[in-house]
Amino acid sequence: MSDTGQPPDRPHERAPAPPRPRNGFLTAFMVLAGLIMLVPGLCALGFGASGLFSSEHYESGLTPFILVGLLVGFGGIMLIRAAIRGRRR
Repeated sequence: MSDTGQPPDRPHERAPAPPRPRNGFLTAFMVLAGLIMLVPGLCALGFGASGLFSSEHYESGLTPFILVGLLVGFGGIMLIRAAIRGRRR
């Protein structure tokens, strides 16, 4: 009834299987989709910068479109990052 400091035996314990590698087509598709998503982000940066430097010609109605474009561009960056890095555990 004394504790010997050794863990109990577990005969049915298996090592976890290594993660399967991602399909190369899927990685290329993710990078391509991310690059396409960067285009609205770059346009939003251009319109936003032009609005900052020439305030007399700025249309305030463009602000929501600029914000959405920046969010889509950020999503494209994250998609490219996920495609390059792969799965992390």
